[in-house]
Amino acid sequence: MSLKPFFRTAGEGLNAIILAREFASQMKRQQKSQRKPPSPEKRSREPSQRQLRVGEELRHALARILQRDELRDPALQGVTVTVTEVRITPDLRNATAYVMPLAGREADAVIEGLGRSAGYLRSQLAREVPLRFSPGLAFALDTSFDHASRINELLHRPDVERDLGPDDDGRDDRDDGA
Repeated sequence: MSLKPFFRTAGEGLNAIILAREFASQMKRQQKSQRKPPSPEKRSREPSQRQLRVGEELRHALARILQRDELRDPALQGVTVTVTEVRITPDLRNATAYVMPLAGREADAVIEGLGRSAGYLRSQLAREVPLRFSPGLAFALDTSFDHASRINELLHRPDVERDLGPDDDGRDDRDDGA
């Protein structure tokens, strides 16, 4: 039993393949042009893995620089500053460092002093963290400690503790069963 070729000549087969590829590329272009851009709600507002990694590296480097106590600003003399987080823009050009002075004393003066020292800190970061561009620095007071203490206060209120306390069957709602 002999199999007949689908195309009579090799040229017909080649033309059919070329036409099929052109048709497929036209369909892809048409589908792309009909796509709608994602709505603002669907766009991801979370930082990328690269932003998180670079932010964490900048946080560690900034903490090392501040620990050396080389800043000459009078507001920063003898003050211990904790760098809790560094958020960086998607283009890695600007970073916001969230800081908290020890015991929260003179927080506004410390933030202003760090703002005045931002140029020096940026140059030191450029030496410690190998990036194509050294990001511009802005400093903000970290309020996460205040939020945590507020949540802790809410959880320890008598009416909330009553709701979180043991059930009638003796089980504690706070236990996860582990």
